[in-house]
Amino acid sequence: MSETIAAFAVEPYSYAEARALKEELGLSEPVAVTLVRRGYRTPEQARAFLAADESHPPAAFGGMELVVERVRAAIAAGRRITVHGDFDVDGVCATTVLVRTLRALGGEVDWFIPNRIDDGYGLSRENVRRLAERGTSLLITVDCGIACASEVALAQELGLEVIVTDHHQPKDELPDCLILHPQISGYPFESLCGAAVAWKLASALRGEEATEELDLVALATVADVVPLVGENRSLVRRGLAEMRRTQRAGIRALMAASKCDPERLDEGDLSFRLAPRINAAGRLYRADAGVELFLSDDESRAEAIAEELCRANAERRATEREVDSAAEAVRRELPEDLRGARGLVLAGRDWHPGVVGIVASRLVERHHRPVVVISLDETGEGRGSGRSIPGFDLLAALEACAEHLQGFGGHRAAAGLTIKAENVEAFRQAFGAYANEALAPEDLRRTEKVDALVGGVGLGLELAEELKQLAPFGMGNPGVRLLVPSARVTDVRAMGEGKHARFSLHSGAHRALGVAFGRASLGVEDEDLLDATVRLEVNHWNGSIEPRVVLRELYPLEEPEPDEEKPALPHSCVDDESEWWRRFEAELSADLDAETAKTRPEEGFSGSRAGGRLRRRVSGSAPATVAIAELVSSGAGVLAVCADASRRAALGNGATGLARFNGGAAAIACHRCGDEEIARLVGKATAGLAIVDYAALERAPELVCAFDHVVLVDPPQSALDEVRCGLPCPDGDPGFLHVLWGNSERDFAARVLAEQWPGREAVASSFRALRELGEAGGEGLRGALAGTGSHPLCPEACARRFRVLSELGLVQGSPDGGAGVVRVVSSERTELQRSVAFRAYGERLSEAQQFHARPKPR
Repeated sequence: MSETIAAFAVEPYSYAEARALKEELGLSEPVAVTLVRRGYRTPEQARAFLAADESHPPAAFGGMELVVERVRAAIAAGRRITVHGDFDVDGVCATTVLVRTLRALGGEVDWFIPNRIDDGYGLSRENVRRLAERGTSLLITVDCGIACASEVALAQELGLEVIVTDHHQPKDELPDCLILHPQISGYPFESLCGAAVAWKLASALRGEEATEELDLVALATVADVVPLVGENRSLVRRGLAEMRRTQRAGIRALMAASKCDPERLDEGDLSFRLAPRINAAGRLYRADAGVELFLSDDESRAEAIAEELCRANAERRATEREVDSAAEAVRRELPEDLRGARGLVLAGRDWHPGVVGIVASRLVERHHRPVVVISLDETGEGRGSGRSIPGFDLLAALEACAEHLQGFGGHRAAAGLTIKAENVEAFRQAFGAYANEALAPEDLRRTEKVDALVGGVGLGLELAEELKQLAPFGMGNPGVRLLVPSARVTDVRAMGEGKHARFSLHSGAHRALGVAFGRASLGVEDEDLLDATVRLEVNHWNGSIEPRVVLRELYPLEEPEPDEEKPALPHSCVDDESEWWRRFEAELSADLDAETAKTRPEEGFSGSRAGGRLRRRVSGSAPATVAIAELVSSGAGVLAVCADASRRAALGNGATGLARFNGGAAAIACHRCGDEEIARLVGKATAGLAIVDYAALERAPELVCAFDHVVLVDPPQSALDEVRCGLPCPDGDPGFLHVLWGNSERDFAARVLAEQWPGREAVASSFRALRELGEAGGEGLRGALAGTGSHPLCPEACARRFRVLSELGLVQGSPDGGAGVVRVVSSERTELQRSVAFRAYGERLSEAQQFHARPKPR
């Protein structure tokens, strides 16, 4: 959980494309939306991604045939071959893969991995001389060498034949030797890690795929943080399957020591359990232990090495915490201008140089700005490691500050350097000034990208299982981030010795169990409304299987400060007094037979108005807030249709306002509003949310045709309402009709209906209000008929009640457009059925109630 995360972002996408994936591939909507947002927009693209079976033959490397020929010739001649690796996981795995293969083919092979502290990265001139002295004839580099042209030239001068296999960014000057490199060699997939390149060579040497080495390829691919797309997805999936079979003694021992369950092993275990233990030896001591572990067939020896690596990892973590704490202390002691700079340089004496890169990464996560951490030794020499943020080229920054450095190298996101202690302060000033110029304040605000919105029963085991199809997750294919809008968190309890928390996440009527790692408390109350970003996973615990959300971030939804003089209402109707009375008079004189007929679609209505087709119908089970928010986030125009838009206004405004989902504040018009206010909803047709109700839509049916999406939040009142809402868009695409309502919405709509179509209690209520006045006209009459609360009756409902009272002789006089006077003339009990209007309105209400009672259409 980072204090610097300011907001989440949901990228617009094509709902039609997501719908096509859902229907053709049988996916859930959140998974389909995630795929489209990530660029897999067609069924063909999505199918290829999910299959994760991209593969290219070793021969796709230009020059592979000649490399194989040279290596086989060296084996046949009995020449000593040295595999020169690197001290990280990728280098260790690449070294193991090639050493095992060459030994299996009968080669005389040894390996060499430089010491991180004494030798540094890659080939060094001193180590080249050392290898020549001990009899190496063929030197094959793995995971290094592409930037070592002069070192390769020296090796050749000393009589060594050199083959470079690498994947790092090449420099302008390439080594003058045989090279296998995904970019340089024209390989169709350029993002292989070093171990994968070595594996391709191993397979070519064997003449068949070296399947048993895929476990190490998967481990290296995940640990080296190369993009988990394309062929890398296939390599990791296949490698995990190989690793679960635990054929290698070293892998079995390492999984047991790190408490990994082989049956449920995933990329998270590789990244956070296995890889750190291999890396730990290279960071603090020498990386050879990892190679020995993976080459060993001796179970007891493998177990001993695995335990040794676990101890090294525990020491590494303690050292890392110590340096991290010291670096934070240095940061706090900096002058304010340097402490607040947009780029930080932190240095300390005797900080272990093997962990400064990890500490720099932690500081970047915490403060979201580029950071360089430098370890100074007793001689005044400094070795540093830097990490960057998106939008900041770290290598360019070091080049700009080169006058203060002895040496540096790396790329945009990560780099290393050497420096004299006396130059650290000048470098700090220069680096901070460069970052201040290159970065804007908004660049320091972390934005969390959301893949899809979910809620309610959608947070279940079915979706958790389905999301596994998108794995393995990592660089280029991050874990799926789901946003649960307008949720609540309750039952927060500490767990894991107070380091973590478990909780319940409420979305609508559904409750999901959750866990927050690294936080013992969440800082919110049970009643707080918030948006939560989570990862949904399958949790195995004590023999049970259940869905569980893993918390990413909480975004509280803050209500505006209350104003006692102007209480905030979710929606305030805008109408004109003269228009109100015009509508009242029109309803008062309406033909009752024609009024009843309005509920039935006219003959040929759908064909003449819809061009022979209606919108594509989509039924949903997600809460309305979630479903509408997802549609608004797509960037399309969304028209939500309710029984009473005023009472449903909180769907768009207030604490749950959908401005945060790309739509801005919702435009709302209910049946109480004037015609001009309803017409303004068209302004949201291109993007954003408009909320209207069925009665208002009856006055402006053309409104439907302006929006891509029409969402039925509450059930329609008649078949005509249903057909009207299904009218297509005018541009040739019919658009979508989303049916969301359930039993609770059916009950709400029934209450609204009873208010609109006068029953016995409704008529009696209006009679009592008029009787209290005795005689009324104009504003007083309107107030008595409509009521004065937040949701007064519309003119049509008022006219219906007044018509019944007039027919029964309970009132006399004419409203006369607000200019007349009306008085109560009788308080005797009377039979409402004597009123023709009451009977007609009752039929209309009964018909609507029967329509509501039908099963929800699919």
